[in-house]
Amino acid sequence: MEPDSLHRQLSVTIAHIVQRLRGSKLHSELEREARTCLHKSDVRIESLKEDLKDFLRKSGWEKKLQNAVYHELNVLPQPGHPAAPAEHTKEGLMYMRRAQVNWEKRVLKSLNSMCAELAVPLAKKRSTDEQKELLNKWNEMGTDEPDLSHFRPVYAPKDFLEVLINLRNPNYDGGDPSGLRGSWGLISIPLPVKDLSELRNLFTELGLNYEQLGVDDSMQIPNELFESEYLRLGQRVLSEHNSAAAQQYIRQGCPTGLRADMWALILNIDNQLEDSLYYEQLKSNVIQHDLLVDNLIYKVLQPMATAHLGWPHPDSEENTSEESSEDATKSSPSSTSTDTHTSVGHVSGQTSGYDLDVKLTASNDDYYFVFEDYLYQVLLCFSRDTLVLDHFSYSSASPPKSYIRGKLALEDYTVVYPPNGVIPFHGFAMYVAPLCFLYHEPSKLYQVFREMYVRYFFRLHCISSHSSGIVSLCLVFETLVQTYLPQLFYHLREIGAQPLRISFKWMVRAFSGYLATDQLLFLWDRILGYNSLEILAVLAAAVFAFRAENLMEATSLATAEAILADLSTLKVMPLLQLFLFATSS
Repeated sequence: MEPDSLHRQLSVTIAHIVQRLRGSKLHSELEREARTCLHKSDVRIESLKEDLKDFLRKSGWEKKLQNAVYHELNVLPQPGHPAAPAEHTKEGLMYMRRAQVNWEKRVLKSLNSMCAELAVPLAKKRSTDEQKELLNKWNEMGTDEPDLSHFRPVYAPKDFLEVLINLRNPNYDGGDPSGLRGSWGLISIPLPVKDLSELRNLFTELGLNYEQLGVDDSMQIPNELFESEYLRLGQRVLSEHNSAAAQQYIRQGCPTGLRADMWALILNIDNQLEDSLYYEQLKSNVIQHDLLVDNLIYKVLQPMATAHLGWPHPDSEENTSEESSEDATKSSPSSTSTDTHTSVGHVSGQTSGYDLDVKLTASNDDYYFVFEDYLYQVLLCFSRDTLVLDHFSYSSASPPKSYIRGKLALEDYTVVYPPNGVIPFHGFAMYVAPLCFLYHEPSKLYQVFREMYVRYFFRLHCISSHSSGIVSLCLVFETLVQTYLPQLFYHLREIGAQPLRISFKWMVRAFSGYLATDQLLFLWDRILGYNSLEILAVLAAAVFAFRAENLMEATSLATAEAILADLSTLKVMPLLQLFLFATSS
């Protein structure tokens, strides 16, 4: 890159970060501390700038500012041309933007159809008695037994996969009339994804010559040689309060006792009084208003009950996706993004879907049932959090909107619905359930989940060309399996068991609900450490490599799925290391 171009890019990045921080809580805190500093006797006018810097350094505010800047760098979209429109920042490829818009219309059409069929409003204010009842049982919501048999998930991962399979770049000609190349996989669009050599460079610290938590700590070697020393190093990293150092440290895994604080440091979460008050405000919004999406969240948590063992749940995506796909194409008042919302108004009360979602899953799960109340609280509050809307500035998606009752088609009366702009899908709660093992204070649990979602998880259900987006992950997975396990890939394709149809649900849920919890947390350590979701595609390919011998004996999709049904006994780090660094190039 030319020096002038690099300088312009750096200037744009700095300006963006300054703009973001200027409206933040940290900015007002720094201003307040700076004013306090002016009253100190050792601060002089002639050296004001240096004295102020010295004060901020000694009082710890410099590190807080550094962590805030590092946080912005981690979520900052790739800089584009200065004259490029805003939509290009969200997604650079037009056909991707169009596909995302069409997918959003389809989801909204399904939501609107269900809303009309059940005569349920998108939102209503709870009566005084309902508010009191919900407030009294806030910490005991698992005792509720609502009937939501008429509600259905708006869509399942299987429906989303069909959309991705049909993606096409209208400007691309593969130049292969015979169809021999690139025809094995389901994803048919050209994207610049990493090959095995590039993945090895990205995940260097996972190399066989690096010690790893999840591998070396389980071997029969004295603890003081690795685990104890690594623990001491982690404690030192935490004492330094440095987000960048924490992110580097966690690339080799994180000790269980340090993980909660280490993740919070990387995500720049300190859970101050203002954060707790904001959480209470969200709770108040839940108490006051009932939303249709509450019922959806309640419903889509159903597969959690058995998913961690790899067993298909009676109401899992395999059994609901056809239903939701059919529902998505049913007639509705309109198929446009502005007319597909039933107006917000009052109707008889419905039990919260968040509650049923947890009831049908976590309460029946050996891993999650003890966290049932936490899941209720976090997911209900998440749906009301307008701060989540910020991530749409760098997401290919756009928040859905509705009209206030009686104001249909009047743009001045549109509101984002749900307030956070996220319509949950089947199994959405898998993103939050594992975090309950780390955080037992609802406010901090909520903040960590929200930051994980707006930094990583939203990319798993949006159509985009981002390297951590689900489209790229699918392409990386298929490329790896087709390149390094060609016989297996061809065999599975011939028996109608395309590998992506099996692995897609693992990746779209970041393997949550499929791996044992300790192994899942090791995996998420690396997601945070490398600030990338690409490791999900590598692990999916590694699972196929590990079960390759059995899969070669499969004779149908059903037998292939049965072979890969239970991932709960797998050890994540050995699989990743062997596939990345022991696979022949």
